[in-house]
Amino acid sequence: MGNNAGGLYALTEEHDAIREAVREIAEREIAPWAAECDADSRYPIEAQKALTAAGFHATHIEEQYGGEGADAIATCIVIEEVARVDVSASLIPAVNKLGSVPIILSASEELKQKVLPSIAAGDAMISYGLSEREAGSDAAAMKTRARLDGDSWVLNGTKAWITNAGVSEWYTVMAVTDPEKGANGISAFVVHRDDPGFEVGAKERKMGIKGSPTCELHFTDCTIPADRIVGAPGTGFKTALKTLDFTRPTIGAQAVGVAQGALDAAIAYTKDRRQFRSALSDFQGVQFMLADMAMKIEAARHLVYVAAARGETGGPDLTMVSASSKAFASDVAMQVTTDAVQLFGGAGYTQDFPVERMMRDAKITQIYEGTNQIQRMVIARNLLR
Repeated sequence: MGNNAGGLYALTEEHDAIREAVREIAEREIAPWAAECDADSRYPIEAQKALTAAGFHATHIEEQYGGEGADAIATCIVIEEVARVDVSASLIPAVNKLGSVPIILSASEELKQKVLPSIAAGDAMISYGLSEREAGSDAAAMKTRARLDGDSWVLNGTKAWITNAGVSEWYTVMAVTDPEKGANGISAFVVHRDDPGFEVGAKERKMGIKGSPTCELHFTDCTIPADRIVGAPGTGFKTALKTLDFTRPTIGAQAVGVAQGALDAAIAYTKDRRQFRSALSDFQGVQFMLADMAMKIEAARHLVYVAAARGETGGPDLTMVSASSKAFASDVAMQVTTDAVQLFGGAGYTQDFPVERMMRDAKITQIYEGTNQIQRMVIARNLLR
C-alpha cells in the first residue's frame, strides 16, 4: 500500500496500470451502451461481461477464495473509472463489495468458502439488504424477523432499495432475531435467490442509475440452513456499521468518477463550441468554472483514497474519514455535474450529451449508503466524543 506513519497513501505502478486497463475497458465496452441502458432502464450486461472477463468485477476478494486480493485503493480506482462513463455499471464492483464485506468481516470459514469463490469467479453476484421502507436512516427500526426453527432460520419481512436485486444470486440480509434487544437483537444472514420463500419485487422507477435494478425483497417463511448466519446472533447491526466504514469510500469513488466524466465532457465541449467569435473556453468565466470543478474533484479523489487506505491499515478515525470521503465527494459530484450541464447550455439539458444523465446519476451518491445528513452526524459524533 505504501502507507507511512502519517496515514498517507502512495499510488503504486500497479494502481496506475489498473486505472489504464479499466479506463480502456470502460471506453471500449461500457461507454457505448451507457445512454441506451439509461434510456431503456436496462441492466448493463455488456459491462458485467467485460469487467468479469478482466477480473475487475470483485477485485477485493482475497486470493484464498479465488479473488484478486486487490487493496481498497485499487477497488476504488476500478469503481471510479467505470463511473466516469456509467455510474450504473460501477455498481457491479461496488455492490459486490458491499454485499460481501459483512461475510469477509464476520462469517464462519465454511460460509466464506460457500459464497466468496462464486463471486470471485464471476459466477454469482451479491447484494446487500439492510434498508426497509420505514427503516432507512433509522436502520435499526427494521421489522424483518428471523427465528431459529430446528436446523433452519425462517425469515419474514420486506427489504427495500436493494441494488442489483434480481441480478444477484446471493443477498446479505439483516433481520431481527431478538426484538427485546434493539440494535443488539439484529443478525446477518446470507440468502440465495433459490431459497424457498424468497422473492424479488418490482423494479423502482428512478431518477438515475437506471441501468441498475433497484427492487424490494420479500421473505415469506423464507427458509435457509442454520449455518448461513453471519457471525453470532445479535452481531448483525455491528457488522453492518463496520461494513460501511469499508464501503463508503466506494461511493466516494463513484462520485469522483462521474464528476471526472462530466468535467472531461465539459472541457471538450467548451473548447469546441464557439460564441462571439471565440471558443467558450476562451472566456474567463468559463475557465474559472472549469478550474473550480477540477480543484474539487482532485480534493475529493485524495480524500477517497485516504479513506480507502485507512481501512486497509486500520488507522485511527476510520469511521470519520470514511464518512467524510463519501459526503464530500458526493457533494462535489452534484456541484460538478450541475456545472457541466450549465456549461453545455441548452444542449446540456438534452439527451444528446451525457451530462444530463451524469447529473441525474450523481444525485444518488448523496443519498445511498447513508444520506449526507447522516454522514455529518457520524462525523460530528466522532468529533464530540
